[in-house]
Amino acid sequence: MPIELKMPALSPTMEEGTLAKWLVKVGDSVASGDLLAEIETDKATMEFEAIDEGIVTEILVAEGTDGVKVGTVIAVISSEDGDAAPAAKAPTAVVSAPASPSAASATPPAASAAPPAAAVPTVPVKSAGDRIKASPLAKRIAAGKGIDLAGIVGTGPNGRIVKADIDAAQPGVPAAATITAPVAASAASASAIPANAPAAPFSSDIPHSAEKLSNMRKTIARRLTQSMQEAPHIYLSVDIRLDALLKLRSELNASLEARGLKLSVNDMLIKALALALHQVPACNVSFAGDRMLQYARADISVAVSIPGGLITPIIVDAGSKAISAIAAEMNDLAARAKEGKLAPHEYQGGTASISNMGMMGIKHFTAVINPPQAMIMAVGAGEKRPYVVDDALAVATVMTCTGSFDHRAIDGADGAALMKAFKTLVETPLGLVA
Repeated sequence: MPIELKMPALSPTMEEGTLAKWLVKVGDSVASGDLLAEIETDKATMEFEAIDEGIVTEILVAEGTDGVKVGTVIAVISSEDGDAAPAAKAPTAVVSAPASPSAASATPPAASAAPPAAAVPTVPVKSAGDRIKASPLAKRIAAGKGIDLAGIVGTGPNGRIVKADIDAAQPGVPAAATITAPVAASAASASAIPANAPAAPFSSDIPHSAEKLSNMRKTIARRLTQSMQEAPHIYLSVDIRLDALLKLRSELNASLEARGLKLSVNDMLIKALALALHQVPACNVSFAGDRMLQYARADISVAVSIPGGLITPIIVDAGSKAISAIAAEMNDLAARAKEGKLAPHEYQGGTASISNMGMMGIKHFTAVINPPQAMIMAVGAGEKRPYVVDDALAVATVMTCTGSFDHRAIDGADGAALMKAFKTLVETPLGLVA
């Protein structure tokens, strides 16, 4: 009996992924728990395991194919005692997409006036169970020309659509003039494109190189655009004196030296933000349409730069952890993040975020809220500045921190209260170790 293997949802928010590498080939026997493929999500590359046993009879999505929707059939196996034969013996893997369920019953639009002598090729309407077989090159060319593959008759092996078939089709002609099925796939793709997206790919006469966007970069672009469009940001900044915290950090590191552990300023700021959220719970929330989610603990997402983008591993319940535990956990999470080895639950979620660019010398910046969170703390560099200490002008180590708040969920007064609590905790840091 044939068993369809579908693109898995490897995280709660995953909508599509890249089939990075096949670990099996047609004819291989697999058992439950065997590794079948490596799937690249927007944040990491994860292994896809078999849950059934049998023989691989078809590989339908080629290695390296990106944009594969969750639920798309990527391979077929048959049980070893079954009588199912491979549906296709061709060695070339084919990207497949299920036809629209409504395609078989919909009435095609009437063709615009065409010369009586023009012969329209008869194309059978594909049923919901049929798969559109096309080479990756043919798919790309068809997408660029706006041609629906459902209406193309393939001349390649086993009816596969190839480049020559796309070249023979006429772009820009109404659907009924070339096909007998509505452009379901094109409509679905168009609906996923933001309304403000450019009509055509941008090009330039200036000498340049072009690099295809990774899944991570696509997700960053989509989520941050969504955040700026949907969440009205309010920004609140404070200057914070660091001298007492730096002194305490030096003393703590001296005591931790024997354990091979070294605290960073960021480790202490993570703890300070978590405690500040406990003190001002009105900021430890998420806006959820007709509801407000009030969190009972502070899980801090920490921005970490990795090759190709940014990821936010989470320190769960940071307010209840010792700074040394936070430091050890961050060292582990950051190292695995740069290797792409974080599990989804280690970077998805969180109640608030912190982004520190002080180590790069950035004095002040504002950060974009990471939805569905309602705030993020942007931390600038600590630097020597003129500062009033005990009513006298002195030189102190000062950093500027800016909180970005979702004004739908957090009022300005509550945001200001959080910034004040954070400043107090950093300037009187013994509260971080109490």
